[in-house]
Amino acid sequence: MKKFRILLAALMLLSLALPGCTPENLSEEVNAKPVIYLYPEEETEVTVLLDYDGQLTTTYPAYENGWTVTAAPDGTLTDAEGREYYCLFWEGLASWDYDFSEGFCVSGEDTAAFLEEALASLGLTDQEANEFLIYWLPKMEGNAYNLLSFQTEAYTDHARLTVTPRPDTVLRVFLAWKALAEPVDIAPQALTAPVRQGFTLVEWGGCQVS
Repeated sequence: MKKFRILLAALMLLSLALPGCTPENLSEEVNAKPVIYLYPEEETEVTVLLDYDGQLTTTYPAYENGWTVTAAPDGTLTDAEGREYYCLFWEGLASWDYDFSEGFCVSGEDTAAFLEEALASLGLTDQEANEFLIYWLPKMEGNAYNLLSFQTEAYTDHARLTVTPRPDTVLRVFLAWKALAEPVDIAPQALTAPVRQGFTLVEWGGCQVS
């Protein structure tokens, strides 16, 4: 019995650690793997502050009153100890509602092709889109259908970034989505992006909504 209780406790802890999993009696959704890329025109010390209406669960490098790194034009980030990163990473628990008034309903088998086109329209490079797909596609392609909506203020109003020096171009791509057994009708969403120029910040992330 003691071994059974230990095993049960371990399984419960594991379920809480998995992206998209929350206890049934909580309303929070997991904002999974937002990553931030920094592309200055020349090597620049950059500080990024995240003001998040939720609970941060994981950050890397560690978020300690902000991130301060030296950013190179190719996106390489170096901390004060000389350790290199390609992005700033965070996850957190959110308790607000996402906007599904517009979006797309896509079959699981068509999700990869859809996301490749959509992410290009939203301004991600092939490499950035590839990293998005590697993380999210395994969670989506096996579903019968996926309801997808790229968030604007419903995300950015609750995960506010303050960056010094201020970027010339900011691309924040955040996908809220639901797995569906049957297709639904939804008003199509227009996908556009600003032209990248000057110091550019790019962020992508997502949330599987229950």
